[in-house]
Amino acid sequence: MTTPSRPDSSTAPATTGSGQLPERRDSLWQLVAGPSAWALHFLVSYVTAAVFCARAAGPWAPLGSARTALWVYTAIALGFIAAFGWRSLRRHRWGSAGLPHDDDTPGDRHRFLGFASLLLCGLSFVAVVYSAMAIAVLGTCR
Repeated sequence: MTTPSRPDSSTAPATTGSGQLPERRDSLWQLVAGPSAWALHFLVSYVTAAVFCARAAGPWAPLGSARTALWVYTAIALGFIAAFGWRSLRRHRWGSAGLPHDDDTPGDRHRFLGFASLLLCGLSFVAVVYSAMAIAVLGTCR
């Protein structure tokens, strides 16, 4: 009976301290977490404003309590995006390799996905602030 040969350490994939590849711990869901938070904020904000204005006395009715709810939605969305961005930054800085992260190794893929997630979180943060500008500018349903 022959035993299977073990790969030497030079060809074994890079692992973390827990013995897992970086991709196994984190999935691609983190890549879309920031844009998903922005999309959810956008949807909930506009549905809230539409329902409130449909029930209001007229197009010039003040937003009132709906405006407060929209600011709360914005704060929650920005908090989630900032948390996802922080996690992405930590993922980008994993290990000790320098830039660019373009090698075909598990560690570089892990860092590249962290960098891409960080950029998407930044874009999502700006998008939430931009869509929240309507709350600051508009005071009525019109």
